[in-house]
Amino acid sequence: MATDAKLKGPASYFLSIEKKYGFPMSHWLEQVENLKNMKHMEMVERLKAEHGMGHGHANAIVAHVLASKLKKP
Repeated sequence: MATDAKLKGPASYFLSIEKKYGFPMSHWLEQVENLKNMKHMEMVERLKAEHGMGHGHANAIVAHVLASKLKKP
C-alpha cells in the first residue's frame, strides 16, 4: 500500500492496519465482502470480535468497502 500521495479518508488508515494486524488490505477487504448482508455497524463489530481490531480500523475498512460500492454503476 505504499504510495507517495497523501491518503485521505478511510484509506489513510490502511498502512497502519497492515502493519498492526499483519495482513495486506486485500485480506481485510475480502473479509468485509464476505459480510455483505450485514449492516455497517454489524460488520464493524464482527471485525472487532473475530480479529481483535480496534473500532477506528474496523470502521475505516467497512466505510471504504461500502463507499466503493456506491461508486460502481
